[in-house]
Amino acid sequence: SSLSAVFILLKSALGAGLLNFPWAFYKAGGVAPAFLVELVSLVFLISGLVILGYAASVSGQATYQGVVRGLCGPAIGKLCEACFIVNLLMISVAFLRVIGDQLEKPLTVNKKAPGSGVPWYADQRFTLTLLSMLVILPLSVPREIRFQKVTSFLGTLAACYLALVIVAQYYLRPQDLAREPRPALSPSSWTSVFSVFPTICFGFQCHEAAVSIYCSMRNRSLSHWALVSVLSLLACCLVYSLTGVYGFLTFGTEVSADILMSYPGDDEVIIVARVLFAISIVTVYPIVLFLGRSVMQDFWRRSCCQECGPRALANPSGLLTVLWVTVTLAMALFLPDLSEIIGIIGGISSFFIFIFPGLCLICAIGTEPVGPRAKCCLEVWGVVSVLVGTFIFGQSTVAALLELL
Repeated sequence: SSLSAVFILLKSALGAGLLNFPWAFYKAGGVAPAFLVELVSLVFLISGLVILGYAASVSGQATYQGVVRGLCGPAIGKLCEACFIVNLLMISVAFLRVIGDQLEKPLTVNKKAPGSGVPWYADQRFTLTLLSMLVILPLSVPREIRFQKVTSFLGTLAACYLALVIVAQYYLRPQDLAREPRPALSPSSWTSVFSVFPTICFGFQCHEAAVSIYCSMRNRSLSHWALVSVLSLLACCLVYSLTGVYGFLTFGTEVSADILMSYPGDDEVIIVARVLFAISIVTVYPIVLFLGRSVMQDFWRRSCCQECGPRALANPSGLLTVLWVTVTLAMALFLPDLSEIIGIIGGISSFFIFIFPGLCLICAIGTEPVGPRAKCCLEVWGVVSVLVGTFIFGQSTVAALLELL
């Protein structure tokens, strides 16, 4: 249904990026420049979703990578699949790390011996493994994305609660948060303004799920899909903006990359926000896994048909689900902090938000009966989208690599 599509699309975007927005507002030089970049990006974000729905109807494909491969050719299709796997895999790992951090904090806040280490029941190796096996894996087993409509509704409420808590904390100001005047900021350079783009791409990335959601809808008219896209991203923009503005105004230049880590560890309201946000991430993890699994299933089907024929084709959905959860859990437990590679994830996301939709629009227009003036305008918009996405990918990836080095 339309309401289910709005919630699934909204929940696909409302993820770990919510925690980074106050820090992104600080890096951009304040509320005004960051909000301006967010509004400009919103035009391309909505445009990309509408283009993907149009491209899916033209190509007749039911997956993002299938649409790109059908319209842009096998070479671009393979590039799309590679970006898909890398991006979704790292997003899944980042989600698990966020879940582990948010669960560990309330479990250790009342620990009496600070030097004795983390208790076994609060250790991420125990909590994450238990949560992955008992909750995340069962939620990830269903083969259709429409199953996620109930969990997406609950996860959206949890993300909205976090935004409301940050707004309330700014006005109520508990004693632990001193009422100190926050100095006005201005962008240190033009590049600092663009540093917010990776966070926006990482935060608003619901485009990977767009084709699957569109093909699961009962009403697939382009105007109806455009309305669903606008409502979803406007609601998402409201939640992100409230979190970014009030989180930045509360802590100013002292804001942490994870806004929840800036608050006192023994605040009951913040503890509830941490737990609920972990629940929110738990509900979006199966959507990410569903998308990554669909890419690997397509590759599996093509390989089986070429080597063994159609009769040998089997559905490895269960095996791929267990493998995905196991690999991402192992990476989340043994890899170092992943906060430094958020820029790389945001850079790769620009392919799905800007570059691939732009290429699909250019290729789809050539196969449809469109007037010369409209065709020219759409082709120009496709080229602009590709160029903007290429710039964001280059700038954010280089900046992230320089920070890592």
